[in-house]
Amino acid sequence: MANQQEQTEPQFFETDPAHGPIQLREGGSLPQMRVAYETWGTLNEDKSNAVLIFHALSGNQHVTGYNPTDAGDTGLWQPEVHEGWWSNFVGPGKGIDTNRAFVICANYLGGCYGTTGPSSINPETGKPYGSSFPHVSVSDQAEMAKRLLDHLEIPVLNAVLGPSVGGLCALTFAGLFPDRVRNVIAIASGFKTTVLNRLILFEQILAIENDPFFNGGDYYDNGRPDLGLALARMISHKTFVHLDAFERRARRDVVQADDVLSWYKVRDQFQSYMLYQGKKFVKRFDANTYLRIIDMWSRYDAAREGNAETPGQLLARSREAGHKYLVFSIDSDFCIFPEEQAELVGHLEEANVDNLHVTVHSDKGHDSFLLEPELYAPHVHYLLRDR
Repeated sequence: MANQQEQTEPQFFETDPAHGPIQLREGGSLPQMRVAYETWGTLNEDKSNAVLIFHALSGNQHVTGYNPTDAGDTGLWQPEVHEGWWSNFVGPGKGIDTNRAFVICANYLGGCYGTTGPSSINPETGKPYGSSFPHVSVSDQAEMAKRLLDHLEIPVLNAVLGPSVGGLCALTFAGLFPDRVRNVIAIASGFKTTVLNRLILFEQILAIENDPFFNGGDYYDNGRPDLGLALARMISHKTFVHLDAFERRARRDVVQADDVLSWYKVRDQFQSYMLYQGKKFVKRFDANTYLRIIDMWSRYDAAREGNAETPGQLLARSREAGHKYLVFSIDSDFCIFPEEQAELVGHLEEANVDNLHVTVHSDKGHDSFLLEPELYAPHVHYLLRDR
């Protein structure tokens, strides 16, 4: 696979500490910020073909192609992430056609793949930030992206898009910087995090917090909280995969001989499959980063993040800027339910914002956007081409 794909490498943008600290929405600050990002395609002469992608919860800046280079020197850039997470959707002649579009994706602020995050060295102490790394919000991610676009000298995006948590960022970017984008694409996303999702995310926070190695987030010299992070991943993973697809995947696996806890022995393929997912995840992700991202997801409200009093006030900016929204629902989604996209579309309709709502029929649940590009590609392709 690797030798058939374009090889990419990380790029970096750094703020100048002489210009003052980076102020964050929740009151924290950072002395400076480094952003790891990748690009594909060629920016055209009038810079009108740029497409910005925000990644999902555990994604990264490596959208497509092959990249063996660890942008963060953390040891987390495992072979699993060398292949782009959306290579079946982004590339020459694909749904987002890099023969026509200039595509950009950055690792989130608070991330663990090269962008400044809790595992990064704090220049003021010479040690990893750990517990001192501040809370981040979705609007902080939008502000980071705006700084990156300024650095790349791109005045207006043809489109901003994202799946899952990335869709929250895309919506917030359009609300905060309406004159910097023409089209907004939200895939399996929503307008405000539901109580159910907040509870599921809180379970994951508790799983990590209660790992004996967590140490309040200051664990980089004492052993990582792998058990807590693995449990958090297992809690989330069961919402990403539809139960029918879950059964099909699990039945392909066999119970491993080492699937034994201190007392309990794993007894079936389903338990073994989930344990495998958790063990695999901790090799490529940082627990503090996971906490920062699910924390920002848990608190998400598009109007609040966009500094608006009401949804109507927020989306009036999109109407005035002439945005076109493309909103995807997945009918088998147990993570961000179709009702959540319906709420977003309802607000768009009330604000008289041009939009198209597409329901994807799939048996693969939330993961459909990763696995079935053919269900999304035509709509995205036509929007980017016609607009």
